[in-house]
Amino acid sequence: MPARWSRRDFLSALTALPAVFRGDPYRPWRSFGTGAAPIRVRGQVGSLGKGLAAAAVSDGRSVVATDRDGRFELVTDDSRRYLTLSVPSGFHLPTHPVGTVRTFQRIAPDRRGEMIARFDLTPVEGGDRRHAFLTLADIQTQDSADMSRFQRESIPDLKATLGRLGTQPTFGVADGDIMWDRLAMFDEYEAAVKDLGVPFVQVVGNHDLDLDERTDEASTTTFERRFGPRYYSFNRGEVHYVVLDDVFHYGGGYLGYLGAEQLTWLAADLAAVERGSPVVVFAHIPFMTGLATRRGQATPGIASHVVNREAAYRLLAPYRTTILTGHLHENDFSRDGGVAERNLGAVCGGWWTGDLCYDGTPNGYGVYEVNGAEIRWRYQATGRDPGHQMRLYRRGADPAAPDEIVANVWGYEPGWRVVWYQNGDRRGEMARRTGLDPLAVKLLAGDKLPAKRTWVDPVPTGHLFYAPAGTEPAEIRVEATDPWGRVYTDVLR
Repeated sequence: MPARWSRRDFLSALTALPAVFRGDPYRPWRSFGTGAAPIRVRGQVGSLGKGLAAAAVSDGRSVVATDRDGRFELVTDDSRRYLTLSVPSGFHLPTHPVGTVRTFQRIAPDRRGEMIARFDLTPVEGGDRRHAFLTLADIQTQDSADMSRFQRESIPDLKATLGRLGTQPTFGVADGDIMWDRLAMFDEYEAAVKDLGVPFVQVVGNHDLDLDERTDEASTTTFERRFGPRYYSFNRGEVHYVVLDDVFHYGGGYLGYLGAEQLTWLAADLAAVERGSPVVVFAHIPFMTGLATRRGQATPGIASHVVNREAAYRLLAPYRTTILTGHLHENDFSRDGGVAERNLGAVCGGWWTGDLCYDGTPNGYGVYEVNGAEIRWRYQATGRDPGHQMRLYRRGADPAAPDEIVANVWGYEPGWRVVWYQNGDRRGEMARRTGLDPLAVKLLAGDKLPAKRTWVDPVPTGHLFYAPAGTEPAEIRVEATDPWGRVYTDVLR
C-alpha cells in the first residue's frame, strides 16, 4: 500500500475490486465468488408412497407449494444453502439420530445446476390436533458444573413433565442461548435431547455464535452445521409454528434485528396461512420488553429487544400470534403491535448461580398444551410440583411495603385473578405492583452475591401482588386462578 494515497491510486484500487463489491459495498463477504449461479430444484414431498399436495418448500427466500401429486419445482441460486420443508400437520417432525429436528436438505446441485430433492414423512397415528410442546429458554451452560446441573436437575424434571403429558405428540424447543459461548458443549446438549426422546427445535441465541467471526452470516456457521437453517416453519394441528433468528452479530457485539431476507421469507411463508389462525413464533431476543420501563429507562437497549419489530408485527398481526422469547432470564407478558409476547424465565435461572431468575421466578421452562386453536400454558419450576405457581412472603418482607404481604405469581398475564384469605375469610383481590422479589434480593443483591457469579442482580418485576395484613397471628392463604380456570394455592401460617 502506498504511504500516501492520491486520488488516482484510490480510483485504480477501486476499479480493481469485483464489480459486485463496487455496487454493493455491504454485501456479506462469504458471498464473494459465487456469481449467484441459478439452480433448479425439482422434487416431491410424500408419505407412504403417495404425494402430499400443498406442502410448502423454501430456500429461505422463496416459498413454493407442491402440486396434487406432491411435486414441486423451485429456482434458486448458489447463495442459498438450505432447502426446507414446512412439515404439514398430521406428520412427525423428521429428526437427526440425536433427536434434533431435521426438516431441511443441503442445496447441492450437479454440474448442470440441477438438484433432485425428496421429503418422506411419517403420519402421526391419531393425528396431532391435540399436541404439546416444552419451551426451554437460556439453558446457558458454560462449564461442566453448569452442564451437570442441567443433566442432573432439568432433564429428570423434563422427563417427569413428558410423562404427565402422556401419549399426545410432543416436541421441545431450545429457545436460544443453549450454550454460553462454549460451542463444543453442543455434544452434551445433544446427548440430553436424545435422552428425552422427543423432537427438539433449536433457536439461535447470542451465546450460540462463532464470536470470532466478523459478519452476521458467518457467526452461525457452527450452529447451522449442527442444526441446519436459522429460520423455518412447521405445522402441528391447527397451529403454524415459526422459528426466527433475531440476533444480529456485527463483530463487536449484537443487537435484536430481523434482516430483510428473513422478513421477505416470513411474508411468503405466512401467505399460505389462513388469517385469524394461531401462529406461534420462537425467537431468542424479545421483540419488546417491559424491563426498561420497570427500571425507569426511557427505551430498552438495542441488545435487549428487536429494534425493527414493527416490520414483523405488520406480517404477524393478522393472525392469533404469540411470540415466545428468552434472553432476559425473567417471566414477563406484553402485547405490542397487536401481537402477544411471553418472555420466559430461564432453565439456568440466574446463570446457574442458584435456583432463581432475576425476578424471583424459579429455574424452569414453559409447558404448552394445544387442543385445536386453543393453547394453554403454565410455567414449570424445576424440581417442583406443577402446582407450584407462586411464592408468598410475610408482612414486611418488602421494605417498600412494610405493612403488606407479598405474592410473586410468576406466570401472571392478563386474565389471572389473585385473591387472599385471612383465617379463612376472603379479604379480596391483591393489588399488582412493580417491585423486587424479596428472596431474589436476599440471594442475588450486592457485589458479593451470588458467590459463583457476583454480577447477577435482581430486577424489578411486574408480577408481584400486595395486600395489607395485620400484626396478629393469622393464617394467610392466597389463591391464584389462571385464564383457563386452574386454581393454585399457597399458605402462610
